[in-house]
Amino acid sequence: MILLHHPVDLPRLSSLKSTVVENVTPMHESNMEILLEEVQQLFEQHSRVDSLLALSKKLQAEFEERLQSSPQCMLPSHNYTLPNGMEHGTYLALEVGGSTLRVALVDLRGRNSSRHPLRIRRIVNSTIDNDVRDLRGVAFLDWIAEKIKDMLATDREATDHMQLKEPLPMGIAWSFPIELHLNIRLDAIVNDSSAAVLSRAYIDPSTRLAIILGTGMNAAIHLPISSLHSSKFGLRQLPSTLDTTHVLVNTELSMFGKRAFPTTRWDEYLNAQHMLPDFQPMEYLLAGGYLGEIVRLIILEATETANLFGGILPFKLSRPYSLETRALAAIEADTHPWLSPSRKLFHETYSLAQPPTPAEMRFIREVILSVSLRSRRYFTAAVYALSSLLHDLDRPNLQAVDHISIGCDGSVVNKYPGYMEKSQVLLDQLTRLEDGSGRARGRKRVVLESAGESAVLGAGVAVAMANAED
Repeated sequence: MILLHHPVDLPRLSSLKSTVVENVTPMHESNMEILLEEVQQLFEQHSRVDSLLALSKKLQAEFEERLQSSPQCMLPSHNYTLPNGMEHGTYLALEVGGSTLRVALVDLRGRNSSRHPLRIRRIVNSTIDNDVRDLRGVAFLDWIAEKIKDMLATDREATDHMQLKEPLPMGIAWSFPIELHLNIRLDAIVNDSSAAVLSRAYIDPSTRLAIILGTGMNAAIHLPISSLHSSKFGLRQLPSTLDTTHVLVNTELSMFGKRAFPTTRWDEYLNAQHMLPDFQPMEYLLAGGYLGEIVRLIILEATETANLFGGILPFKLSRPYSLETRALAAIEADTHPWLSPSRKLFHETYSLAQPPTPAEMRFIREVILSVSLRSRRYFTAAVYALSSLLHDLDRPNLQAVDHISIGCDGSVVNKYPGYMEKSQVLLDQLTRLEDGSGRARGRKRVVLESAGESAVLGAGVAVAMANAED
């Protein structure tokens, strides 16, 4: 029997046999059923909460090990404190992504402000196309400077400030220093996950970590300095103030999970064909850049062995990574009894000779449900492992909060249908299971909170903190 997901009351795949013949014979449907049953068994094998808790414990052991040894993971940043929520002002913030430059003015009004305590006052997006990528050295920085100048020219307060001798403070969500010939001063550099912690912590003092899950993934966590091996800090001089006891740690979360997470033959093929095999094992299993490719590889096998699409793979699906996660999200959200919107989407996007039959589309949707379910479960295991690490290493400092907030940003965790909500349910189940066992009495509830626009907002908070310290 095929184990079908039922978010709505849709007809089962088997029920289509008596009402839909089109191009799929009962024999072909039977072959799809057999393959689908295997897919569901492989991708849903850790559906039990106790099994997922065991995976989480394996991950936590990896975290603890690499806090002491790895030069690639668990890297201490130069951000030692979290915002107190009292920082005020307007600051220039940049986010330099792989395809977009975002220039913004960020207003901080204080955590207790009756208006928006933290907001983007003005933002301009510029595409980093191939011509821009071809710019070398200072030419690329000059291009950025022009975009900053253009944005500032549209804001009267910023324009007035630029006429003053005192430069406008700027923070950037990027990974290396930058020098621009404008009346601005670069005061803070943060990566995306650290920015998410800072932006959420400015609003919610119970925030101690954040996770990014979109095309790729990462996480940052605020830990005691003593929990990291001294070699992690290299030759840097740590701040001498007595209250500097913690540091914001860039986990490089995508690199974990090789020893913890079971894989399938489709995962192993994806990893083997990747230009960096085994480099980011967790990301390859659950991030948005790879979910579509996992589904595409299963579709490829179904075409070859179960006569999906009449045994002919559409040309556009023959290219690796041609099936995007946004298409998966649209198909998963389709509640039409015969999946008509999904059939139309697949037909038009991938140039099929004719629309998929309802049976074929149901097979594809069920595969998507299994792949996204595993993504949520592995994501939840990782989040729970990070929160458990925090409980074990920083318990005294958690006494002041009644829960732990986790800032979440990225297209998958914030926009994929039901992703955050279902992950929260599972997190609560894990907490109750461990608390009820007596192994973690008094464990704080872990709450996922959206931290949209966190890179820009976090860069703004970082520069506000830097100026408050001066």
